[in-house]
Amino acid sequence: MRRALHEAGPGDLSFGLWIMAKLFIGIDGGGSKCRARIRDESGAKLGEAEGGVANLYQDFDAALAMIIETARAAAASGGARIEELHAGLGLAGAMTADAIEHVLRAGLPFAGCTVDSDAYVACLGAHNGGDGGVVIAGTGSAALALIGGERHVIGGWGFLLGDDGSGASVGRAAIRRAVLAFDGLTESSPLLDLLLDRFGRDRGQLTTWARTARPREYSSFAPLVFDAAANKDRHGLAVVHQAADAIALMARALIARGVPRLTLIGGMARALEPYLAEDVAVRLVAPKAEPVEGAIMMARRADGFAGLPS
Repeated sequence: MRRALHEAGPGDLSFGLWIMAKLFIGIDGGGSKCRARIRDESGAKLGEAEGGVANLYQDFDAALAMIIETARAAAASGGARIEELHAGLGLAGAMTADAIEHVLRAGLPFAGCTVDSDAYVACLGAHNGGDGGVVIAGTGSAALALIGGERHVIGGWGFLLGDDGSGASVGRAAIRRAVLAFDGLTESSPLLDLLLDRFGRDRGQLTTWARTARPREYSSFAPLVFDAAANKDRHGLAVVHQAADAIALMARALIARGVPRLTLIGGMARALEPYLAEDVAVRLVAPKAEPVEGAIMMARRADGFAGLPS
């Protein structure tokens, strides 16, 4: 991975002088997967890879291990070494200075490293580094806007305190309704029957599962809920509308703060859009680039380079 300092001939004193081109890796780590992509200074893509969960809230050590594993896989696909990569890490759970410092102190094997939240790199990518905002509806949820150099953050509190409108919250809400139906406290529906059947309609099996279930496990039920809503299942519709209302609430907060562009991203974005209130739906624009590209942009900026070449 080398490039010439400049074109030179045998008579030039710098003939044969080469320098290493800097390589940048962007990592987008979330509650369901970790994506890594490598580009060189010119913006050429050299390699990429995808791994599993990389959420600092859920398991800090496991998240770092997954980041390294995915980065090594991306490096191998691009003929590079992880030790020569300048990294930009956009991570679920990196919402506080303490969390970011904890990652930076971990001694990750990169040539350089800058860390921020997954929402921040998503916003950078969605608006190519310019002013704008994102609402993330994935395994978790959060909203972030960059306006005139100022950052506005909403949500990102994690599964125990927040994640309203997320896949995990959709799955949890549906299962809670199924529990009520099990106890005869609400009328059941095809969705709730399906969920109860998944656990053998057994109280012990369900409570044992819930004792250790992570957001990703709850989120795995979200597709069933959206399918049920499409079939007019009343519980499915209620849960989906509740999630859409939560996402709309965050979007309206960013709109009220003057965000010029707003993008809805994440694994649930497409499924949720038909249920969003009109005042929010009409403000949404397509992202210019993926969050992993925003992570690369962050790494380039940290090393004094401009955004990704067009």
